[in-house]
Amino acid sequence: MTSVAPVTSTPTTSTATQSKGALTSDFQTFLKMLTVQMQNQDPLNPIESSDYAVQLATFSGVEQQVQTNTLLQALAAQLGVAGMAEMAGWVGMEARVAAPARFDGAPITLAPNPAVGADQAVLVAYDASGAEVTRQTIAASAETLDWAGTDANGAPLPAGNYSFRLESYNNGTLISTDTVEVYSRIVEAQGTGNGTMLVLEGGATVAASDVTALREAGRS
Repeated sequence: MTSVAPVTSTPTTSTATQSKGALTSDFQTFLKMLTVQMQNQDPLNPIESSDYAVQLATFSGVEQQVQTNTLLQALAAQLGVAGMAEMAGWVGMEARVAAPARFDGAPITLAPNPAVGADQAVLVAYDASGAEVTRQTIAASAETLDWAGTDANGAPLPAGNYSFRLESYNNGTLISTDTVEVYSRIVEAQGTGNGTMLVLEGGATVAASDVTALREAGRS
């Protein structure tokens, strides 16, 4: 927490200071422009006092908008840090997400979701290069299953990242091909301009909003 505090507080203070300095500078510029305008007005056709009031009101409105934007930026920064702190509690848990999973000899839990009307489903596994390594028929249901990481002859596949797709068939006709969600352990939570990102075991990075389920590591 000691190392985080300067990171979260300094930008807000710096932004507020810079905005205040900018507003002060702009106000001084406005006064100079107003003075020059008064000095160079046509004595026979002077500027109406109501025009000055309109100009001042316009500047005040801009000033308030700048201050509002500064406050909103500070609030967004605070909410972003709070969101990342909450997601940090996910580190060490397993997330169900459509992303490549790391295989190191232990089975990978998959969550296939056959298309509506499918009477047959085929699970296809791909290695990190995108090459197909296994193809097996599974039950046409949404129940989770453990992928053992073996080839057609039962020999273990090499360690690495694998992704999965599910082919859904009806009466022998392919009706859908979908990415299969997997359970992968979360190793890091990162705050970015696009929200909180989660780094999974194996290196895949996904948005926290893409996670559809969480569970304790090691559960099946």
